Amino acid sequence: QVQLVESGGGLVQAGGSLTLSCAASGRTFSSYAMGWFRQAPGKEREFVAAIRWSGDNTYYADSVKGRFTISRDNAKNTVYLQMNSLKPEDTAVYYCAGGSTVVAATPWPYNYWGQGTQVTVSS
Repeated sequence: QVQLVESGGGLVQAGGSLTLSCAASGRTFSSYAMGWFRQAPGKEREFVAAIRWSGDNTYYADSVKGRFTISRDNAKNTVYLQMNSLKPEDTAVYYCAGGSTVVAATPWPYNYWGQGTQVTVSS
């Protein structure tokens, strides 16, 4: 059974940093693109960042560009999201997504999703 498990969320002050991790088990994701999405209360799920299977192509939402960095370690079947200069508007549940054959900014190509991890940024 395929599982994506996120970790690393928490409460941080504005301007602080957090690193999220997403560990994949049950199947090797080294051949697929992976992404991060987030959903704030009362809002739709939105794209944050995505990375190609090889790690040599990344794509970011304009709202996080220059502050967030996505990376992956295929030997560990893990993808990371380094978040710097956090803002209160970054508060959301962050979801890891995997199993896409393309680096996509929409949820549709991703076949597998984690349960989400809460990130709260206080002002």
